[in-house]
Amino acid sequence: MPKRVDHELRRQQIAAAVRRIAADRGLEGVSLNEVAAEAGISKGFVQHYFASRDDMLRFAVTTLRGGLEERIATPPEVQPRVRDLLIALLPLDEPGRDAALVANAFVVRALKDPEIAGHFRTGHGLLRDAVAALLTAAQDDGDLLPAVDPTTEAALLLALVSGLGDAVLLGYQTGEEAVASIDLHLSRITSTPRKTP
Repeated sequence: MPKRVDHELRRQQIAAAVRRIAADRGLEGVSLNEVAAEAGISKGFVQHYFASRDDMLRFAVTTLRGGLEERIATPPEVQPRVRDLLIALLPLDEPGRDAALVANAFVVRALKDPEIAGHFRTGHGLLRDAVAALLTAAQDDGDLLPAVDPTTEAALLLALVSGLGDAVLLGYQTGEEAVASIDLHLSRITSTPRKTP
């Protein structure tokens, strides 16, 4: 009986190899040969699933959102808070650092590849909407100042976290300092000084 191959699993394994290389050496280190070596398979095997390096990179970027969703997921019985979600986006541990390095490597590629840029826009929009929904819920509960527009504030908070994440990656701010900056900003938009949405 012929062996059954899970083609999606194989594509995911190749994408994981792309992400590991991108985290370690940037996208310039990603080639069909390097990905094959990292994944422990032949170059021909990689080419069976991806006709070109560009196809492989485009698929790999689609897998970034799944990793992000895992990082920010909370059990259904736990009320997610804005602060928790924002902190989950920072590169405070090895998986977070790797995710940030890979995302940053793909940002440069997205400037020249509309398909990859589209994936980033979609992912950012979903994240912004999630933060805005949490802010709206906090405002409905009286925890967020009434003058704060949740959609605008969500965009500002994501820009803040993006900048803080880069600062942590580059080493001119610690993770603790980045978290303190988030706490400071949230304290300015909450209705009670000690309550954080």
